Amino acid sequence: MTDHVAAGDGRGRATGGRETAAGDRDPAGDAPAEADGDDDGGDGGRGDDGDGGDGGGPRAGSGPDRRRRRRRVLRWSATLLAVVILGGAGAGYLYYEHLNANIKSDDLNLGDAKDRAAEPTANAAGQKPLNILLIGSDARNTAENQKLGGAKDTFDGPPLADVQMLLHVSADRSNMSVISMPRDTLLDIPKCTDPDDGREYAALNNEMTNVSLGRGGPGCTVATWEKLTDIHIDHFMMIDFSGVVSMADAIGGVPVCVDASVYSHTRDGKGSGLRLTEGTHSVKGRQALQWLRTRYGFEDDTDLARAKAQHMYMNSMVRQLRSEAKLTNPNALRKLAEAATDAITVDDGLDTITRMYDLATELQKVPTERITMTTMPNRYSGARVVPTEDAAKLFRLVREDIALDGKDVKKPPAAATASPSPTVTDTAAPDGDIAVQVHNSTRGDGRAAARGRAATVTQLLAGKGFTGAVADTSTATSEKQTVIRYPSADLQGDAERVAKALGIPTSQVKRSTDVTGVTLFVGADWRSGSAYTPPEAEQKAEEDDNTPTSAEAMNAADTSQCMHVDPAYSW
Repeated sequence: MTDHVAAGDGRGRATGGRETAAGDRDPAGDAPAEADGDDDGGDGGRGDDGDGGDGGGPRAGSGPDRRRRRRRVLRWSATLLAVVILGGAGAGYLYYEHLNANIKSDDLNLGDAKDRAAEPTANAAGQKPLNILLIGSDARNTAENQKLGGAKDTFDGPPLADVQMLLHVSADRSNMSVISMPRDTLLDIPKCTDPDDGREYAALNNEMTNVSLGRGGPGCTVATWEKLTDIHIDHFMMIDFSGVVSMADAIGGVPVCVDASVYSHTRDGKGSGLRLTEGTHSVKGRQALQWLRTRYGFEDDTDLARAKAQHMYMNSMVRQLRSEAKLTNPNALRKLAEAATDAITVDDGLDTITRMYDLATELQKVPTERITMTTMPNRYSGARVVPTEDAAKLFRLVREDIALDGKDVKKPPAAATASPSPTVTDTAAPDGDIAVQVHNSTRGDGRAAARGRAATVTQLLAGKGFTGAVADTSTATSEKQTVIRYPSADLQGDAERVAKALGIPTSQVKRSTDVTGVTLFVGADWRSGSAYTPPEAEQKAEEDDNTPTSAEAMNAADTSQCMHVDPAYSW
């Protein structure tokens, strides 16, 4: 197999160019896509097939004097293959030292320590869930990646995290959930610090999620997910274009289905180049990459349709591996292990064959029929998308380790009202020592803010002994529901103590880096009176733990899956 890894610094990192300032390149640029499998027009950061957008012009700061890692970034297909094969075969131990040397690693989280999501508590058996972020990038940092990805003007520039999927394995290993985030999702990206040179990237607001990878490395993408979801992420795995091809070749083919003949190609040269006749085909190598990158040609020609095609590929690959990858061909399994360790980059907690083997062993415990693929519920905001309330619900289900297939054993009522913060690690200070900022957020639904609410609730808190409460006199904002936010784990206990004193459910106490201390936002549901009445749903003994239909859940054991082809791309 051709080596496509640049010379590194001993930990799988290599030297090369890097952007010189945050936001130097518009990830939604309008430059035309290059040929050679490009498929993205104008919905992202580069002019390739769905893996980045329309080009965006030359990359800034890519001079030879800038030192940066040659990052491999992962697609789910290759990642799951790597861990399943290494775990299933045990072949990795035949070449333990050699395979260890193949593995490249990077820092797990580049955000501030105070912004980390709290670790979940163990179950009665002492088990904890596992959360692994799977990342795929459009990096053109090698000649092979450039050939596969096109867009010549983007060579060796900052990579974009154009595939992002959170894999959640339940604490008891009975089920697995996957959440895909569309690469053109607008969200807040936290401040990140590059571990190589100490450079700090300032926080960004309302930015496309895929730019996070170029802000110090994959650890910034992890920090971005934790900020959005409050889910503690244990590991990441990453792969690039050439890694996808080498892994797909090593598998030997994954069955995929289209309901009509498809050719992903436009007159102006965009499209992945995927060409298939109607029916089921076993794709591998470059054709597998084309399938995973196709946007033009599937359903409504959006990034959402591409995510669905990726889920189908992943599900089919899991079935393929579990039904055919038996311990009957050690040589084939050894090749798979070689390809897997050479293709991926992992965090420092997975940087040996032993650790990857242990992870694979845990993943293998989950039955295929209990693997659920979902897409983060979203709505359009201009040409991009933003998370919806259903997305917040989906994240809560994962935080609380609730299976997305609805087959969990029913929990006792007390467990159903758990706080979204997985564990309380902070003891509340005395009431009089707790500083609380009270904000009037009663504006909304066409109504002006209720006058004086911040002052009224501040007085209410003072009467209950919270003498450190202060009314915020700035302009009223809008919150549909009253909420208490706190910035870091050391203030969680204080925030929940304030909630208890006012009768606010702990599910409305949330960690957020948008505040600097315990902050009470008096919402539109508390426009008057001195007693807060929780929403009717919060008063029920059990919350609605059903997976939102907008998440478009797909079961890995479903063999009837077939992509719908846009007639405009059929032949």
